[in-house]
Amino acid sequence: MILADAGFFYALADADDAWHARAVRALPTQEEGWITTWPVLTEATHLIQHWIGVDAAHALLGDVAAGGIAVWQWEAAQTERLAHLMQRYAKLPMDLADGSLVLLAEHLGHGRILTTDERDFGAYRFKSHAPFQNLLAGGGAWLKHWQTASPPPAARGSASSATGWATGA
Repeated sequence: MILADAGFFYALADADDAWHARAVRALPTQEEGWITTWPVLTEATHLIQHWIGVDAAHALLGDVAAGGIAVWQWEAAQTERLAHLMQRYAKLPMDLADGSLVLLAEHLGHGRILTTDERDFGAYRFKSHAPFQNLLAGGGAWLKHWQTASPPPAARGSASSATGWATGA
């Protein structure tokens, strides 16, 4: 499963966004599975609804409901860790959505992420030392390699296509 941030979802939906082409090139990674958190979806649907429209935001949620995007919820006991992370990165600052993705990376044991937030996810560390691997960074070179390589086996059944809410895809 690949972590997905709000900026990635927004870039997919907005054909005029500077990250749109990279986000569209990342669509095949949905075969491996995308996973996010409710705070990220809150941020993404707010941005999409405000700048693009309510139909696009509803379609993103429809993709979640259809199982095309997995949503992880942390345990109540992990909230203390989340608060610690937000305090540790207060100078950036770290918001709840970003903190939830760091928790998710710790849960999954990897930091492969689709994000437009290069600064923050370049600074964040999961498990206190491991850097994130932003799959959209560097002109999407990793994505070009991924598209020419054999795709990994699907992590879960077939994922629904994000093209229902992503414009220009």
